[in-house]
Amino acid sequence: MAELWFYHLENASVDEALPELLTKLRERNGRALVCSQEETRLEHLDSHLWTFREDSFLPHGRASAPQAEDQPILLADTPDNVNTANMLFCLDGADPGDVSAWDRVVVMFEASDETSLARARALWAAQKKSDIAISYWRQNEMGRWERKA
Repeated sequence: MAELWFYHLENASVDEALPELLTKLRERNGRALVCSQEETRLEHLDSHLWTFREDSFLPHGRASAPQAEDQPILLADTPDNVNTANMLFCLDGADPGDVSAWDRVVVMFEASDETSLARARALWAAQKKSDIAISYWRQNEMGRWERKA
């Protein structure tokens, strides 16, 4: 059964939170599709996921590159599941489409991004009427994620 998780970033940026979540997913041999319609975000993440830590990196590729289907983490501008991922991460207000097609969809939005916040609220309201399991997560002062709804 699909789950829809909303991650409200108040104490961290996408650059800080996303690599940690992807690392945990990869430790469980999960696969991810990271979706943003902002090309600058995708370009930045393409570099950042290789260098976010000195002692490790996250293997990934771009959906527009050859052998995209082989990538454990794929960066794309649409939620097409080219790499048979079990998790979809939506950034910058990206529309996940059919949420039921995934094990889990994570909608990440920074508190300072009013557009993404408004899109997340609209998606929450629309999905609340469905049979999808929905939860809302916020970071506490210690940086740990707490389920709030």
